[in-house]
Amino acid sequence: MSPGIHHVLVVEDDLDIRASIVDLLDEHGYRASGAENGAEALDVLRMGETIPCLILLDLMMPIMDGETFYYELLKEPRWSAIPVVLMSAYRDVAERAGRLKVAHLVKPIGVDELLETTRRHCLGM
Repeated sequence: MSPGIHHVLVVEDDLDIRASIVDLLDEHGYRASGAENGAEALDVLRMGETIPCLILLDLMMPIMDGETFYYELLKEPRWSAIPVVLMSAYRDVAERAGRLKVAHLVKPIGVDELLETTRRHCLGM
């Protein structure tokens, strides 16, 4: 697996939100893909040819939630360095992100905020 300089993995159970984020990132030059939950995201990573430059991760999802996915991600050396940004409308997102030592975005996420976060993690700008 090679580094995916512009690949972003969007892990979000809400189809409309996931599709909107993937479409927006695609329109701005990123190769974005989506997963419905943490278990599906692990499958995407296992089968992928590239390692994402960023994972945008919802916290509350069925099957495997964001926090469980994050701990599974850390167990795999190839994936443990991928930047993760939590996305949630819950009030405790900042606290949970701090506990996991990752960045966070509060839903609803503004387009400029999403693009700036992605640019910072994927392009180092």
